[in-house]
Amino acid sequence: MALQYGFLLIAALMMVFPLVWMLLVSLKVHLQSYTSLQQMLLSPWTISNYMDIFLADTFGVYMANSFIVAISITLGNIVFCLMCGYVLARKIFPGNQLVLMSVLIVMMIPPYVVMIPLYRMMTALQWINTYQALIVPWLVTPFGVFLMRQYILSLPSDIEEAARIDGASEWYLVFRIVMPLCKPGIVVLGLYVFLASWNSFLFPFILANDTAHRTLPVGLAAFHNKHTIDWAHLMAGASISALPVIGIFIAFHKQIIQGMTAGALKE
Repeated sequence: MALQYGFLLIAALMMVFPLVWMLLVSLKVHLQSYTSLQQMLLSPWTISNYMDIFLADTFGVYMANSFIVAISITLGNIVFCLMCGYVLARKIFPGNQLVLMSVLIVMMIPPYVVMIPLYRMMTALQWINTYQALIVPWLVTPFGVFLMRQYILSLPSDIEEAARIDGASEWYLVFRIVMPLCKPGIVVLGLYVFLASWNSFLFPFILANDTAHRTLPVGLAAFHNKHTIDWAHLMAGASISALPVIGIFIAFHKQIIQGMTAGALKE
């Protein structure tokens, strides 16, 4: 037992160390002048890097763009993936297995394979440097559809059948009966999609290269100069960008664990 706890402690320290180091660097200035770790730790602490970040004209725009894109994509995935998952789980129609197989195949394709076709499509639609290009292509994800289908399959259909006998419509069944029962799975899907959208760099970098639509990860790349990197301000910006994700996890950690372990134990 002690050996197991020792491994868990080491694993936890390995995961926490990058966050601690990021926070430590963000509270220091003149990093190039330090010749040892001890000298850096004993140097004065300051929040000037955070003040510089907040006072930057474009940081607020980057933060707002990231929230708009991440929240829009998350809500879209919750609604559309829930509906698609419900159809694949509860409805029998010609080609049901073919549609499910196509979802699984798309999950195995790296997203970077579609980078050039997606860029050409956005160019044809004249969506470059718009919110549509940053949001619409990711409103539905194959992982979300598959997750919702598997979660709905684990739910008993008796309540749905009773509501259908009482005259409930399909929309009522999905959003008033199935959706509340899928709350743990929806929380897991929402967190996964929000985290992926919030930290996405490549596609926002390609599809939105103007300041007005640039997201936070792309904006933080501006701290990389040609010959040097402003690590202090970069770590301060990264610390701020990590706060929403950490806050969401703290607020919904019970639902996340419940959703991830659902179906692992059977009575």
